[in-house]
Amino acid sequence: MLEQPGEDDGMSYTEPDDLRKVRTFVTERAAALGLAPSRIDLLTLAVSELTTNTLQHTGGGGHIRVWAEDGRLICDVTDGGGPRPFGRAMPSAEAVRGRGLAIVERICDSVSTSTVPGGTLVRISLNL
Repeated sequence: MLEQPGEDDGMSYTEPDDLRKVRTFVTERAAALGLAPSRIDLLTLAVSELTTNTLQHTGGGGHIRVWAEDGRLICDVTDGGGPRPFGRAMPSAEAVRGRGLAIVERICDSVSTSTVPGGTLVRISLNL
């Protein structure tokens, strides 16, 4: 079981204008925790996809946490939505939507999802 991060390691978001703050928070935390710059870009993209999905498909916003443990940078994205359909093929180039979760799976070293009180937690990690 992974140790949960402290409250200082996270932030909440509730509206589209918060996404810039989310990206800045993730970028700054990842740099402070020692993630390589090219990997920071991947993490920021993955978190941006997950938090954008929260705002498009759920109500009430969400909460993210970022911390390092056992040689990995870990990020939890928790929201009021249902389970995510990971494990799908990448949608075709002609598809208008549906690439976000597929991208997250392909750029992170691990992705998992679990049901938590009031919604769903998606945990992504990248090796440091």
